[in-house]
Amino acid sequence: MFYFLCKRILHGRTTQSPKLLGLSHPLILRYISSSSNEHTFTVSYLKNKCGLSSESALRASKSVNFETPEKPDSVIAVFKNHGFSKPQIIRLIKRRPKVLTSDAKRTILPKLEFFISKGVSLPDLAHVLSGNPALLSSSLENQILPSYNFLSSMLKSDERIFHAVKRYPRLMGYDPNDILLSNINTLLDNGVAECHIVSTLSSLPSTFVRSPNKFKDMVEEVKDMGFTPSKPVFIIALYAMSSMSKPTWKRKIEFFKKLGWSEEEFFDAFRRYPTFVRVSEDKFMVTMDFLVNKMGFSSSVFAKRPRVLMMSMEKKIVPRGLFALDLLSKGVIKHINLQALLESSEHVFIENFVNRHKEEASQLLKLYHEKLELSKNWRIDGYKLQHL
Repeated sequence: MFYFLCKRILHGRTTQSPKLLGLSHPLILRYISSSSNEHTFTVSYLKNKCGLSSESALRASKSVNFETPEKPDSVIAVFKNHGFSKPQIIRLIKRRPKVLTSDAKRTILPKLEFFISKGVSLPDLAHVLSGNPALLSSSLENQILPSYNFLSSMLKSDERIFHAVKRYPRLMGYDPNDILLSNINTLLDNGVAECHIVSTLSSLPSTFVRSPNKFKDMVEEVKDMGFTPSKPVFIIALYAMSSMSKPTWKRKIEFFKKLGWSEEEFFDAFRRYPTFVRVSEDKFMVTMDFLVNKMGFSSSVFAKRPRVLMMSMEKKIVPRGLFALDLLSKGVIKHINLQALLESSEHVFIENFVNRHKEEASQLLKLYHEKLELSKNWRIDGYKLQHL
């Protein structure tokens, strides 16, 4: 209340005098001066010592405030001594400014030493913690150690544990018994093989970090779609669904209906390759535009080959597509086989589209390399593929 009243006075939004408020001018001035000096020091430190921009420093100063440099200096020194680059330190402080007021020796150093003792390299440690500095505020004894021990019981090796943490840095912030163990037991009860669970926990750990009730509902939904829990694709479908909200899921269905698919074709594509739904709508739009309008394929074809929609436009779809169109116009080929064009390795593609035409092979290879170079100058802009 006191701060609020002072703020109103400063901005001329009240006609009451300080005496009517029961405050004297010197008291108000001392308070304002003290707050201003502390704020100025914090912002100045964040800009000059930490490398934050003025805007970022002001934003950070709303959640952290200090009057002297001793604590933040010691925190930054620990990070530097453990291989954190300047950009990583900036990123960390932007995400969690309060870390600067931590006790470097008692709070931060023991956690760094714990991960190092498990064989984590300094570059990997800096990468993970700069992206998820919340771990530095978690209790080593009550949160990090129990989480690590649980993951160790499942993944069996320090290397696989940290691989999972790199994939999803927030993994160790969850209660292992209330969340992870509960969801793992749900999968086991539904017939998912332990080897599939372990593999997914290592490579796609975010799959498991949903509330147990929601997780059970998603398991039932995936079963209702026709997935068999004993097969590896079941848990991949669960991962794809767990990565988005229900409104987003419904929007994806409507989006593909606008592109010409029926709802059944959407679910058919999902059953064939579940992770295709994670690709952005912009990427889908430009890919379908190129393949349908430029290449002449029917949009329904890709409901049976959804993996194609995830391929790189720059590295595969555009250069191979333009190359095949040139071959078609020159009469070198009579039609374009989608599988041969996009679902073959680079070696097989060269054999089928270049080397088999022995007399023209050198010219065709040169033409293909031109298309590869040309495709580097294309970019996705909204729903369009534009040449730079």
